[in-house]
Amino acid sequence: MAVRTKAVVRLKFVSKEKLNALLAALLPEANSPVTRRAMVSLKKDGLFLLLSVEAGDVGALRSTLNAYLRWINSTISVIDLVG
Repeated sequence: MAVRTKAVVRLKFVSKEKLNALLAALLPEANSPVTRRAMVSLKKDGLFLLLSVEAGDVGALRSTLNAYLRWINSTISVIDLVG
């Protein structure tokens, strides 16, 4: 039996515009994953972004979660810079 691991991160945004811009930037990556080791879901809930990562092992969960959190941070920095 394969063990699945899952993490959900809930991030609050100051505006729907920033949240929508972030989703537009990251959804293509989430919709066409590079590996089958982890599945990612990005959803809006009001002013919150729900990042859900499910993986077959802890290593894949950790690396995928770290990658998305870095991408989110970088994207927010760019949005703030140009906004």
